[in-house]
Amino acid sequence: MPIILWLTDVLALELSLGLAILVRETLLTWWPNGLTWSDYALLAFIIATFPLGYMFWALYPGYGIHPVERMRRTFLITVLLFLTALLIFAILPATRPLGAILVATGAFAVFLVPILNALARELLIRAGWWGYPVVILGAGLIGAMVVRALRHERYLGLVPVAFLDDDPQKQGRLVEGVPVLGPLSMAEQVSRQGVREALVAISSIGRAELKELVHRLPFFHVTVIPDLGEPTIDWFSVRSLGRIHGVAVRKNLLLPRNRVMKWWMDRLLGWPLFVLSLPLIWLLALWVRLVSPGSPYFTQTREGLGGRSINILKLRTMYPDADQRLERYLAENPEAKAEWERSFKLKRDPRILPGVGHFLRKTSLDELPQLYNVVRGEMSLVGPRPFPAYHLERFSPEFRQLRHSVLPGITGFWQVLARSDSDLKLQEELDTYYIRNWSPWLDVYLLFRTVLAVLGSKGAY
Repeated sequence: MPIILWLTDVLALELSLGLAILVRETLLTWWPNGLTWSDYALLAFIIATFPLGYMFWALYPGYGIHPVERMRRTFLITVLLFLTALLIFAILPATRPLGAILVATGAFAVFLVPILNALARELLIRAGWWGYPVVILGAGLIGAMVVRALRHERYLGLVPVAFLDDDPQKQGRLVEGVPVLGPLSMAEQVSRQGVREALVAISSIGRAELKELVHRLPFFHVTVIPDLGEPTIDWFSVRSLGRIHGVAVRKNLLLPRNRVMKWWMDRLLGWPLFVLSLPLIWLLALWVRLVSPGSPYFTQTREGLGGRSINILKLRTMYPDADQRLERYLAENPEAKAEWERSFKLKRDPRILPGVGHFLRKTSLDELPQLYNVVRGEMSLVGPRPFPAYHLERFSPEFRQLRHSVLPGITGFWQVLARSDSDLKLQEELDTYYIRNWSPWLDVYLLFRTVLAVLGSKGAY
């Protein structure tokens, strides 16, 4: 699939040039530059070679690279390529007039290239054309967990096709739908069939035996999955301490410089989004008012930074007597009561307004007024969701303390990956992941994925 990603990046770069020319020719006609269409054609040819830089940084196809890391690399490489071209244009007298249009093209490209590339990969994933086969050594609990993780994180492109395990009782069986072909000695045979990567997920193996196994495996890439007692261990990283190595635990969003960076991101993005969303909010509020008498807005007290109470604003999606309706419904339906106690969500919620209520819930547009909370500094665009008190009481004290250390968000890791299809344990894992692994690239990625989740209305009810 590298050729499709390559062509997508060329398209994004040329589209960026087209937008820059459009701005120049229609909005900046008062600014003379003397450029001809031959000059634009030369520039189009030059930027069409930029994907060579992406290829050099192993982004084609880039299997195994997390989308957040891919976005970071793409942004930095794009900036570097345009700066290099700008420097060359400044040195060569014949190309100096192209500098201004090159800067405008780069301004569009840093956004369009990652976005179109992500859309292309999403289409490849849905078409089943993304990924390459990997074999998992060890068909136990860790191996099964790896299969589930890779199927959920399909954007990594690692497709589990087989297990190898020395336990005769597991051989010939299916684990998470993946066959256990035989013992570890079959690694050479599996490698000859085109499998280039192996994931070692054996918890019972000793250190010396593991070292010997890794050295003799015939695969190009071998990744050892440690058993650290955590289903989500992405906040761990290897840290070199001279001749020894340790496992470092990150808490990125607790660092002061990262808090400042996130504050500026909320200001620079929050205000424009709030202003642009006002007409849509007013139209949706009118729809709610037509369906149900009373205020179309709804406020609820939630816990914010430091555990302080904040009043979050939403478009009303429920009947005015929602609490009484819920109480009666749970008393009459034991299965619904169990569903409510598991996740505080109901797939068939008697409180929801017909038509507008279900639409707002499905699209999550009822959350739009919380942009007002963002501009007030009470919330962030991205972060752990501000849950009601009855919801937070089900979490551990340690996790509640961790949540209190950051601003709650309109969207977050949990909303993007699971939305309503999750339990309390998964909510805790994903919010913890976000706090420990925060980066500006992660926020941009989650905002992009939020748009896709809303358009698909997946997992929302």
